[in-house]
Amino acid sequence: MRQRPPSAAVLVLHGGYETGMAPPPPGIMNLPALRMLPFLRVVSRAVVAGDAPVLVRRVRYTHRGWNGTRQDPLHDTVRALDRLRSEAGDIPVALLGHSMGARAALHAAGHPLVGAVVGLAPWCPPGDPVTQLAGRDVVLLHSTRDRVTSPLASQSFTVRARRAGARTCLVTIPGSDHAMLRRASAWHHLTRTLVPGLLGLAPVPDRVDAAFGLPPGAPASEGTVSLAEVDTRGERGRDAGTRADEAPGRRTGGGTRGCGAGRRGRR
Repeated sequence: MRQRPPSAAVLVLHGGYETGMAPPPPGIMNLPALRMLPFLRVVSRAVVAGDAPVLVRRVRYTHRGWNGTRQDPLHDTVRALDRLRSEAGDIPVALLGHSMGARAALHAAGHPLVGAVVGLAPWCPPGDPVTQLAGRDVVLLHSTRDRVTSPLASQSFTVRARRAGARTCLVTIPGSDHAMLRRASAWHHLTRTLVPGLLGLAPVPDRVDAAFGLPPGAPASEGTVSLAEVDTRGERGRDAGTRADEAPGRRTGGGTRGCGAGRRGRR
């Protein structure tokens, strides 16, 4: 039997470095790409939609770094979206990116195919544009203890994007890290829940949906929800004792380093 054409697609973007003109290393040497393999698997299982397939693909980078005004991963992402459009037509696309890959996804969200972005520990410098996100759904997930990219910057970004016409939400994950190794199951579960929901294949968590409905001028705190409010599979109890000083607006354990202070430039 002939398979139906794809009904939607997910493009997965791994992290990288602030600067780096060399291509990403192959295979197991590419640690940022390896980090996204569990997400690729859980999303692939979650977006099964009857006979109409949902494509799940990785964006391949030509260079390992963002490289300032060159914005190399952005152009790689736009090319991947253009190829997808020529192959499958005007299907809805969700972008899923980590760190530098999340930055590329947010920049590329103005492409006609893109309806949603899920950013994992995103790199969101203060001057990055947000007008391209108008009419899009944007959910950022960030550990409150990230020392490579800033949860405060993510919170500010969701506020600016909401004012520009996006539907946004920041979900904070206490006790994790930038590499998403601590509390990995929470990251995977949230992604597995959010991506199908944003493609219209499943419900979006109530608290995320409520944040999407906020008016443009809503304060940052109203669009920021904790893991305990959206994770329904047992993580809730582990967060019951989360302290107020683990919210993005406060500093703990020596403080959160800003987006420009990544270890060895890694994003």
